[in-house]
Amino acid sequence: MGVNLQNKKLDDDLFYGIQKEVYTHWETSKEVNFEEAVEYQKSIPEEKRFSNKLDLADKEGVTLIQPRAGVALVDEHIELLQYLETKGEADLLPTTIDSYTRLNRYEEAEKGIEESKETGRSMLNGFPALNYGVKTCRKVTSSVKSPVQVRHGTPDARLLTEITLAGGFTSYEGGGISYNIPYSKNHSLEKSIYDWQYVDRLVGMYEERGVTINREPFGPLTGTLVPPSISNAVAVIEALLAAEQGCKNITVGYGQCGNLIQDVAAIKSLKALSNKYLQKYGYNDVKITTVFHQWMGGFPQDESKAFGVISWGAAAASLAGATKVIVKTPHEAMGIPTKEANAAGLRATKQVVSMLKDQSMLNVKSVVMEAELIEKEVDAIMAAIFEIGKGDLAIGTVRAFDAGIIDIPFAPSRYTAGKVMPTRDNDGAVRFFEFGNLPFSKEIKDYHIEKLSERAKFEKRDVNFQMVIDDIYAIGKGYLVGRPRQ
Repeated sequence: MGVNLQNKKLDDDLFYGIQKEVYTHWETSKEVNFEEAVEYQKSIPEEKRFSNKLDLADKEGVTLIQPRAGVALVDEHIELLQYLETKGEADLLPTTIDSYTRLNRYEEAEKGIEESKETGRSMLNGFPALNYGVKTCRKVTSSVKSPVQVRHGTPDARLLTEITLAGGFTSYEGGGISYNIPYSKNHSLEKSIYDWQYVDRLVGMYEERGVTINREPFGPLTGTLVPPSISNAVAVIEALLAAEQGCKNITVGYGQCGNLIQDVAAIKSLKALSNKYLQKYGYNDVKITTVFHQWMGGFPQDESKAFGVISWGAAAASLAGATKVIVKTPHEAMGIPTKEANAAGLRATKQVVSMLKDQSMLNVKSVVMEAELIEKEVDAIMAAIFEIGKGDLAIGTVRAFDAGIIDIPFAPSRYTAGKVMPTRDNDGAVRFFEFGNLPFSKEIKDYHIEKLSERAKFEKRDVNFQMVIDDIYAIGKGYLVGRPRQ
């Protein structure tokens, strides 16, 4: 793609050269003035800064709740956020960006705005912040009392970052791996990591001027049977890449897999691994917090059953000590939820989190053992990445994906090997059915094989691909493990 990728902070000449080209993508770039944007960010009340609220929650051992939400028209989007803040009792608020913007198809997003005005209902599945520009973004972020984050899914998010950070958003989600491989087929990994270095460098420039912007790599990846060591490795990589560009406040994430022991262990190990690798490579001034995503797979259509899934995710997040939890809605199986359904999911989560705030499973023996396994697997992946990259993380990551040293199951991207295949063991924990080219020791592989053999023996069938299929559809049928003839 003609980029000179390396894990090195972008120098000013390179950054501003890229910026000049980025600003040609859409006319709202004319509204961005970095010096003025820094002053605007500094004027935002401290209690509305995302990083401050996360840091306080982490210090107090509280799990905050946050929804996903976004519609096409400004007033309706503001009304939605205000409703989720008051009726939903959300601690943190999102602005989910529409799919056209995520694909850099800004003209079609513009048409979606016009169609939404004509029909009186949102014709986009999110808020087209880039099309609206800086002033309108400020109208949104200043209309609520809580901090607001940009959530999207964009391989090339450079101009969106410029607009929204100038627009008063104090947290920004995504990364060059997590917003490419699970979302896109043909976006080059080398190019998306390079483009996200720009995003992280921009955040770093705000940081150097005294403005902390929270950065959050997207943890769940494809959201389908992703083994914790895979998602944790990606989170560690993206945290390191962001730190190199100057990001100081990073929230690493994980998507619920369903086995309580494994989910708690995943968050426990994720925080430990992130801090370990940041310190190992000299990033000693980066604050790490965690986010737990409630169930990302298929949902039951029945609302009462959906609340059961939501509450289970809330419990896992709280018992794992996650700093925040991303909340699902009881309309998950039916498409975009109403604001009432979204608020109901938030209140259900708030109730469970509040009840469990004084309880923890972090030191349970089985959790500690599972966390140690996850850490061994991540260490093996990271060592291989640095080896193949000859010490450079960015180069090593691209080569490692090409070689299958790291591999994301069920991803559409042609830049991941697609040879890893996960399924559940007899207790519902996600294990490796096919290891692909993952650089695991024989001891680790034997453990996974043994755990799947236990399930096969219990179900009186061989370990085979049908287990994978059964597990994918199990939750929609009311189960976690896809047993035969359920």
